[in-house]
Amino acid sequence: MNKEMLGALDALEREKGISKSIVIEALEAAMVSAYKRHYGQAQNVEVEFDDKKGDVHIFSVKEVTEEVMDSQLEVSLKEALKINGAYEIGDMIRFEVTPKDFGRIAAQTAKQVILQRVREAERSIIYNEFSAYENEIMQGIVERQDSRYIYVNLGKIEAVLSKQDQIPNEVYQPHDRIKVYISKVENTSKGPQVYVSRSHPDLLKRLFEQEIPEVYDGEVEIISIAREAGDRAKVAVTAANKDIDPVGTCVGPKGQRVQAIVNELKGENMDIVEWNEDPAVFISNALNPAQVIDVIFEPNQRACTVVVPDFQLSLAIGKRGQNARLAAKLTGYKIDIKPESEWEKIAAENEEELLEEVLEANEELVVEEILEDAIDDISEEVTEEVELVEEDEE
Repeated sequence: MNKEMLGALDALEREKGISKSIVIEALEAAMVSAYKRHYGQAQNVEVEFDDKKGDVHIFSVKEVTEEVMDSQLEVSLKEALKINGAYEIGDMIRFEVTPKDFGRIAAQTAKQVILQRVREAERSIIYNEFSAYENEIMQGIVERQDSRYIYVNLGKIEAVLSKQDQIPNEVYQPHDRIKVYISKVENTSKGPQVYVSRSHPDLLKRLFEQEIPEVYDGEVEIISIAREAGDRAKVAVTAANKDIDPVGTCVGPKGQRVQAIVNELKGENMDIVEWNEDPAVFISNALNPAQVIDVIFEPNQRACTVVVPDFQLSLAIGKRGQNARLAAKLTGYKIDIKPESEWEKIAAENEEELLEEVLEANEELVVEEILEDAIDDISEEVTEEVELVEEDEE
């Protein structure tokens, strides 16, 4: 060991970000391992690395005893006093036992252990670094792909983009630069594994934060996102300051802000709607661009019927039901859309049924009154007859 080793340690720390102290600790452990393997004793061995000169010294630590039972672990008091007159029984003395022929095999063993420790340290550093980026957005470069994943280079690590996390019909070519959402970071036996996504709803949220300063600063808040990646998304926004138009702020002058997000997502359509604490207003906004006539809620359920003009029924439902489906996801309500004519018919039928029920109830009430009157009349007649009979008998 010499100053070249110190230079290598400095370079390792500078280029790999691995602390010199970690490598020195690995080096000392490697020397103990090598000494144990080749000289059969490591129980009381200590290794000391000179970080000034780059030298390694191996010491055998022995206890001072009155009578020596094991010469590898103990030294007599008489021998100890020859070294230093201050030694007493129970003291520990270090004897340097660095072999002159420590040799190539021992050095190779040390190298292997050092490399293992270095790999572990690198993995730990990468895991800690990318754990901090979990649920955040990063830009990477597409490297390659196989039947399971697309591999994205994030700098220090290669992340994986699974099929379900890809945007449908989006084509990825080697060297393409793409923005990805760090969905999960795992520390596996083979090292850190980073999973990324292009279809996650929070990717959209992070893109809004990047492109729109008011969203990043919290002046405009994203309440909920409903997304069918690669096709269409709805984003509900609000602002605590009434002077701020949350929708206009997100759209930007001539749509420049939202267009930058659309371009990043390869043309994914974007509906930005204003959130409202009144569920009826929020649901109406969520069904944009369709016009809503009325929202009727089911009692004690997160479900409602939305009435729209007949000519806007297909617009409200959307292609393959997409507009209604996204609105339901955005608001958290089960939405049943009815055209105005059908709803009027249903309402009229309900009124007729209600009227019939009222009439039936009134008829029953009239019958009951008639019966009561009849019973009262009969009771009076019976009472009069009884009284007449009693008078005749007298």
